[in-house]
Amino acid sequence: MRTLIPSSHTPATITTPQTRRRRRFFIHSSAKRSDSFANGSRSSDWQSSCAILSSKVNSQQQSESLIPAVNGYNSSLNLVPFDNNNNNKSIQSKTKPLSITDLSPAPMHGSNLRVAYQGVPGAYSEAAAGKAYPNCQAIPCDQFEVAFQAVELWIADRAVLPVENSLGGSIHRNYDLLLRHRLHIVGEVQFPVHHCLLALPGVRKEFLTRVISHPQGLAQCEHTLTKLGLNVAREAVDDTAGAAEFIAANNVRDTAAIASARAAEIYGLEILEDGIQDDASNVTRFVMLAREPIIPRTDRPFKTSIVFAHEKGTCVLFKVLSAFAFRNISLTKIESRPNHNVPIRLVDEANVGTAKHFEYMFYIDFEASMAEARAQNALAEVQEFTSFLRVLGSYPMDMTSWSPSSSSSSTFSL
Repeated sequence: MRTLIPSSHTPATITTPQTRRRRRFFIHSSAKRSDSFANGSRSSDWQSSCAILSSKVNSQQQSESLIPAVNGYNSSLNLVPFDNNNNNKSIQSKTKPLSITDLSPAPMHGSNLRVAYQGVPGAYSEAAAGKAYPNCQAIPCDQFEVAFQAVELWIADRAVLPVENSLGGSIHRNYDLLLRHRLHIVGEVQFPVHHCLLALPGVRKEFLTRVISHPQGLAQCEHTLTKLGLNVAREAVDDTAGAAEFIAANNVRDTAAIASARAAEIYGLEILEDGIQDDASNVTRFVMLAREPIIPRTDRPFKTSIVFAHEKGTCVLFKVLSAFAFRNISLTKIESRPNHNVPIRLVDEANVGTAKHFEYMFYIDFEASMAEARAQNALAEVQEFTSFLRVLGSYPMDMTSWSPSSSSSSTFSL
C-alpha cells in the first residue's frame, strides 16, 4: 500500500493500487505558506495584500470587492484591540466584541501574535488563548464564526475556540464551522474551568432573584446553586464574562453571574462564592486554528483530526474504525453530526420507500502524526470506504499536567 506524502503546494492525494475503482481522493491542505510572501517574486503580492488590508473602505462597492459576505451581510471590520493592562478604566471604555456586522480591514502585522476568541474580556476563552499563546494580543469576537472569519481575513493570526467540555460534552457549533471554513488545527490546549458567583459590591445572596451565565456555566453549577439555597431564576446568555459585564454595565443588583474571578476583577464585581462548579475536574478542550497547517513531526506525541462521510450510510463505520485498530492507533474522540448536504437517505433505491435513515458526518481524533506511515496507510484504507475525507489538522497534543486543586490557586487559569 502506498504511503501518503502530504504536499505543501497541492492537495494531498490518497491512492491505493489495489482498489478496483482507482479513485483519487484529496485531503484538503493549504497550498501556500505565509512566509513565502517575504522573498522573491512574492514580495509584490505581500505589499499589495498589506495595502488592501490596511486601507479604509470608502464605498460599498469597494467593501464588497475586498471583504466577502458573511451570512448574507456585506460588512466592514471595525477592530479595537483589548488592552489587558487597562483593567481599572470604566466599563464604557472596554473593548466592544468584534461583530459579524461590524468588520474593518486588518491592521498591519505586528510583533505580537493576534489571537481571536469568542466572548468578551474575562471569558475563559481569553484565558485559554493566553495559555496557548503567552503575551498574545487577544481579540474578542461576539460569535464563533466571527473568530473564524477574523483569521481568514488576516485580522487575527490564530483563533482559540472550545470544542468539548468534560461535563457538558461537545460544542457542536464549532465542529460544523470546522467543516465550513478552511482553517487548520495547529494545536490544542486543555483549560480548567473554575466558576465563581459574582454580584455588585454590597449585594447579598439572600436578595438575589436571578442567576445568569452561559448555558454550559449554568449546567455545570446546577447542584451547587441548589445546595447554596438559591431558589432563583436561571437565565442563559451568550457567555460567562458577558453576564458579568451586563450586571456591571446596567447596575443590576438582584442578579448574580457565573463567571471567572478575572471577570470579577475586570468589571468590578464581588465574589459571593468561589469554586461553585459541581465537579472540580471541569476542563474545556480548545483547539488553535491557523490559515496554514503545521508540518507534522514524530519527535513528540501528535494528534490528528479528520472528518469523513459515506454515501451509503453508517454501515462502513466499523470498517473505518478497523483501519485504525489493525494499526494500533488509539482514537481519543468520535463525534457524529448531521450531513447538511444529504440529511436524509431513503431506504428504497428508487426513492419511493417510506423508511428513512439519517446521514452523518463523522469527526475522529486519533493519536498519531501524519508524518507516520501507519497514519498515512490508515487514511489510505479509510478512503476506500468513504465518499468524503478531510484532514482538519495534525498537531502536538497538550501534555501539560493539571490537577483540580491547581485551578483555584491561579489568577489567570480560572
